[in-house]
Amino acid sequence: MFLFVAFGVTVYLIYLWSTRNHDYWKTRGVKYDKPVPFIGSIRRVFFQKVNFAQYLAELYQKYPNEKYVGYFGGHAVSLLIRDPELIKHVLVSDFNYFYARGLNHHKTVIEPMMKNLFFADGDLWKLLRQRLTPAFTSGKLKAMFPLIVERTERLQHMARAGAAKGAELDVRDLMARYTTDFIGVCGFGIDADSIDDENSIFRQLGKQIFTVTARGAIVSGLKWMFPETFKHLHILHPGVEKNTVSIVKSIMEQRNYKPSQRNDFIDLFFELKGQGVIIGESLERRNPDGTPQKAELQLDDMLIAAQVFIFFAAGFETSSSAASYTLHQLAFHPEAQRKCQQEIDHVLSRYDNKLCYDAVKEMKYLEMCFKEGIRMFPSVGFLIRRCARQYTFPGTDLTIDEGVYVLVPVQALHHDEKYFEEPEKFIPERFSAERVSSIPNHVYFPFGGGPRSCIGGRLGLMQSLVGLAALLRTCTVAPSVNTLRTPLSDPAAMLVQNIKGGLPLQLQERKFPATLH
Repeated sequence: MFLFVAFGVTVYLIYLWSTRNHDYWKTRGVKYDKPVPFIGSIRRVFFQKVNFAQYLAELYQKYPNEKYVGYFGGHAVSLLIRDPELIKHVLVSDFNYFYARGLNHHKTVIEPMMKNLFFADGDLWKLLRQRLTPAFTSGKLKAMFPLIVERTERLQHMARAGAAKGAELDVRDLMARYTTDFIGVCGFGIDADSIDDENSIFRQLGKQIFTVTARGAIVSGLKWMFPETFKHLHILHPGVEKNTVSIVKSIMEQRNYKPSQRNDFIDLFFELKGQGVIIGESLERRNPDGTPQKAELQLDDMLIAAQVFIFFAAGFETSSSAASYTLHQLAFHPEAQRKCQQEIDHVLSRYDNKLCYDAVKEMKYLEMCFKEGIRMFPSVGFLIRRCARQYTFPGTDLTIDEGVYVLVPVQALHHDEKYFEEPEKFIPERFSAERVSSIPNHVYFPFGGGPRSCIGGRLGLMQSLVGLAALLRTCTVAPSVNTLRTPLSDPAAMLVQNIKGGLPLQLQERKFPATLH
C-alpha cells in the first residue's frame, strides 16, 4: 500500500512539474496551442506525424491574424513570431537579447562536438565567430575553388554512368555524395571518394550524424526535460565524436601542426590558432557601470575538431538537400532547365569550357533557380533563439522572460502568399534583378538571418551552384517512374529537413558538351 501511494505521489509531482508553465501565455493574453502534460503542444512532432518545421508552419497558418502565437515544447515556453518587423528585432536589432539558440540543454556541461559555431551560445559563440569570420572571405573562397572543381569531375562521371544504364538515380543521394566529398577535402584535407564509394568513412559519418536513432531521441528528451540530472549524457552517436577527433588529430600530426598550403579548413585553423588567445567583449557578463567585461578563449585541438565537425555536418547536408530539390523542380520544369543549360553552355564557352570561380558567378539564372528551390524547401525550416533577459516586443504590450524560446517559421514564411505570389509554384524569375526587390525584408531566410546567419552561406551557395552546373552541363534530368510530384518531408527530421524516400530522377546524357576541367 505504501509503495502504491508513494508511486501515485511521485507521478502527481512529476505531473505538476511538467505543467508548471502551462498558464504562461494565458496570463499574458497571448493565443496559444493548448498543451498536454510532458509533451506540451507538440504531440504531432512527438509521435513523428510531422517534423518541427511542418508543425510551426501549421501553427503559423492556424492564426493568420496574430503577430505571435504561443506553444509549449514539453515544459519549455515558446513563442512563434509571424510579423516581419518583430522578426527583425529578434534576429537583428535586439540581438543582444536573443544571441542564444539554446540548443545545448546545459549551460556549462557541453559535449565536446557541440562546442561549435552552430550550437555554442554566449561568449563561446561570439569569440568563435570573431576568429572564424575572416576564414570565409571571397578571397578564401576563391582560393578553395579548385578543390570544388575536382569533386565535380567525379560527379559528372557518376551521372553519365547512371544515364548510360537508363536506370533512375536518387539525386538526393548523388548530391549528398558530392557535397560529402567536397567537405571531406575542404574540411579535412582528405580525398573522401564518397561519390564512388558508398561505404567511405565520410559517407558513413554523414549518415551517423543525421540518422535519428531511438537512443538519440531518448537522450535528447532526457536532457531537455532534466538537464541537470542527465548533463553528462551525449546526444551524438558514440562513433561521431571518436571518428571526427581521430581524423582531425591524424591530419594535424601529418602536417606537423603547420599549414600545408592546401587552402582547406585545417590549414585555416592552423593559421587562426597561431594568432593566439581570442579576446573580445563579453555578451554574458557586464561591469557595474553596464559596460561589457572582457572574454577570452584559447582555440585548442578539441575546439578545432568541433568546428570541423559542424562544417562537415552542415555543409554536406544543407547543400545537398537544396541542390537536389532544385534538380527535382527542374525535372518538372523542362523550359527552366533548358534555360539553365543554355546559360551554362554560353558562359563556359567564354572560359575555354572550364569551370571556374568567375564563370559560376556569371550564371545568374542558375542561381535564381537555386534560390527558388531553397525557398520552396529550405534545408533549415525554422530559426530558434532563446531570450537572454526580460524583453518587451516593440509596439506591443507583450513582455517575455529569460529562457523563453522564440521561433522564426522559415518554411511558413517562404510559402506565405502575402510575400511570395503563387508560393507553391516554381518561379525562378521572382529572384531576378528586376523583381527581387519586391520581396519584403525578413521573410526569406535560406541561410538564416542576423549576426547568427550561416557563416558558410557563400561557400554553401558556391558549392551547390558548381555541382548543379557540372551535372546540368553533362545531363538532363527528368521525372522517372517513382518520382513524386510533391516529395514528402521526413517527419523524423529534426534541425535539418530531409526528403522521405529520396528524390529519384531519370538522367539523360547530353552528347555535345566537353568535359569540364
